[in-house]
Amino acid sequence: MRSEFLPFSSPNIGEAEIAEVVETLRGGWLTTGPKTRRFEEAFASYVGSRHAVAVNSCTAALHLALEAIGVREGDEVMTSPMTFAATGEVIRYLGGIPVFVDIDPVTMNIDASRIEGVLKRCKRPKAILPVHIAGLACEMDRVVSVAASHDLRVVEDAAHTLPTKYKGRTIGTIGDVTCFSFYSTKTITTGEGGMATTDDDRLAERMRIMSLHGISRDAWNRYTEAGSWYYEILAPGFKYNMSDVMSAIGLAQLRRAGEFHRRRQAIAGRYNDALSSLSEFLETPPDAPPDSLHAWHLYIIKLKLDRLTIDRRAFVEEMKRRNIGCSVHFIPLHIHPYYRDTFGYKPEDFPNAFQTYQRIISLPLYPKMTEADVGSVIGGLTEICQRHGR
Repeated sequence: MRSEFLPFSSPNIGEAEIAEVVETLRGGWLTTGPKTRRFEEAFASYVGSRHAVAVNSCTAALHLALEAIGVREGDEVMTSPMTFAATGEVIRYLGGIPVFVDIDPVTMNIDASRIEGVLKRCKRPKAILPVHIAGLACEMDRVVSVAASHDLRVVEDAAHTLPTKYKGRTIGTIGDVTCFSFYSTKTITTGEGGMATTDDDRLAERMRIMSLHGISRDAWNRYTEAGSWYYEILAPGFKYNMSDVMSAIGLAQLRRAGEFHRRRQAIAGRYNDALSSLSEFLETPPDAPPDSLHAWHLYIIKLKLDRLTIDRRAFVEEMKRRNIGCSVHFIPLHIHPYYRDTFGYKPEDFPNAFQTYQRIISLPLYPKMTEADVGSVIGGLTEICQRHGR
């Protein structure tokens, strides 16, 4: 048994990030400024999009994206119930109605084959908001095709994806807007933070304006030599801008994104190989098809509860007792009190999401993990399955 607790996740911050932040602090520009613009340009280049708008969270990016495409009171946005709070709440911020589509029980992504059927029951459909769970891309060809045939916009929740690819295309270049997270657990981090990418000039301009109080373009530079004290409020915007301190971390992290991803792939590969011997007790997650790329933000196993004498809660506690931190991604939105009470949802309304939720566990997976750390996780899983297997 481990002598020290292995956290579920831990950011990888090194001397490069520290140096970038120190340079920013010494430069005297701490809030949104030239380093944020550099980060946006570097990120747009990395994913291959025309525009990138840096903000203080992926939640902010999603909110701005939905506002920019015109979601208003009573509009319906189709999304997955298997996601974090932010995906649903941003729809509600604008008075929209989240319309859930059940998941594919294998990939845990929105089941694109069900979207057409759900659309038939909608009165004011506006957009589709797919969520790329764990870093595996949704079936975007089908999502985009359905959207196009019904004149809908596509906003992607890509909080887990960098550097996910779908059929050779980098996530960030497919939907109308794609929203990334740089929270401390993500594949690259700025502590908090997010980014919205798009090829649409109008959407980019709207998101940029609305991210900083609805003030006219390039309001950030009014305190520079080239700037002016005069500004205009074009709309009642938000306070969603990213600071240069955060962007400094992001620039260094982006340069290391390839290194981070290779390590995540290696850990996922080791899990796959080792856990194949436990296939009687659990399922390992699917990898991306040959023409695509999995980001491996999360490694989610599915317990075969009929083959175990303990439930998921007890399994997680057994891992914790062995000093290994695990998590669950996610508790489906439709069984949370707000959505249950507001929209009258029952657990069985989305059976794949509900049944999958009851048996999933996310294992530690991050670049700072040592080979010994990975071995501890594998050893813990093996011991628990052997001890509590039927």
